[in-house]
Amino acid sequence: MSRRILIILGQPSSSSLCAALAHAYADAARQSGAEVRLLQLGDMAFDPILHHGYQRVQPLEPDLQAAQADITWAQHLVWVYPIWWGGLPALLKGFLDRTFLPGFAFKYRPNSALWDRLLAGRSAELLVTMDSPPWYYRWVQRQPGHRQMKQTILEFSGIKPVRVHSFGPVIRSSDATRARWIQRAHTLGARAGAR
Repeated sequence: MSRRILIILGQPSSSSLCAALAHAYADAARQSGAEVRLLQLGDMAFDPILHHGYQRVQPLEPDLQAAQADITWAQHLVWVYPIWWGGLPALLKGFLDRTFLPGFAFKYRPNSALWDRLLAGRSAELLVTMDSPPWYYRWVQRQPGHRQMKQTILEFSGIKPVRVHSFGPVIRSSDATRARWIQRAHTLGARAGAR
């Protein structure tokens, strides 16, 4: 049975380096036998603001309902996005706020500080671009965006292992360097699809 992979492109532009990485990963995973779906957040219609927190139900738009169905379907989630201001792009954060809801991604236990991780059984990869050198983002800035996505969102919801792949610095990178990064995404996709 082929592996089910969902790729979520969190960069709003479909002509970005992130888009090229996502498509290279998807193409290689398909060629390796995986069943692949791709969500491009920039093409989806939804309000990214969770207006009332968890106090009131905010009905999900059709695109978010379909996204939750895709997340449920997937065995492996691949998140492709840039680091902006040290963290996730607003559109991606809004998507997570609206879809990773109680009852879908997690469930608090009554009278307890513990919770159930409702998305357990899935793995994830993060393909993340940045203008900072990856070593600087890791050792000086302490990877706030990576830690948020990996630990406080995905692992909190039961998704593990989560592997992080950083691509940077993008600013002033050469065409040859970008081509190497796209080839690396292709290699990662081939590896994931063959599992």
